[in-house]
Amino acid sequence: MHTFLGVLCVLLPRAGGDHPPGGHHAAHGNPADLGAYIAHLEDPARDAWQKPDELVKALGLKPGQVACDVGAGPGYFSLRLARAVGPTGRVFAVDVEPGILAALVERLTRAKVQNVTPVLGAPDDPLLPAGACDTLLVVDTYHHFPDRVAYLGRLKAAVKRGGTLVIVDFHKRPLPVGPPPERKLSREQVLQEAAQAGWKLSAEHALLPHQYVLVFQPG
Repeated sequence: MHTFLGVLCVLLPRAGGDHPPGGHHAAHGNPADLGAYIAHLEDPARDAWQKPDELVKALGLKPGQVACDVGAGPGYFSLRLARAVGPTGRVFAVDVEPGILAALVERLTRAKVQNVTPVLGAPDDPLLPAGACDTLLVVDTYHHFPDRVAYLGRLKAAVKRGGTLVIVDFHKRPLPVGPPPERKLSREQVLQEAAQAGWKLSAEHALLPHQYVLVFQPG
């Protein structure tokens, strides 16, 4: 483990794979210019349709809890989650691209945020500690998983008793944002795959114009 100005960064081994959670690499269909890609992810115009503050509020996080942001990118949600759980809480921010995590560490350092732990995950495994997470948040990332049912099983191992998994992704239809329809997954397909992995739907939020927000608990 390495410490970057008070920010704990867990650098874990990567496994082979073709399509990373978060999709932050040119080899996986994303821009080779990570700087431009990060700027795209952090575009203020995203707030209008992603509604990040409303979404984090809907998670119902409490001070001292642990939130796990899978496909965290440069921290669009991670920093908001850090505020929600407070200084006594913890956020694990998982991504498979070291360059993206380096950008996240820089942001955390500038913001003097010390309760976020960046985690270099594998494409097929978030490499989160067992039973660590009160809430697992997967935003705009689920459709990137190479073996989604198996990945959901690994997420199940990372959730605490009574914890939740929240999947936010794009409706499978033409939209002004997100991937093309052929790369999207329908709400019904996500529900089916989650059930296969032993998750049961416990809530659903109609918050976002282009996306479903599905809340699961271990079945």
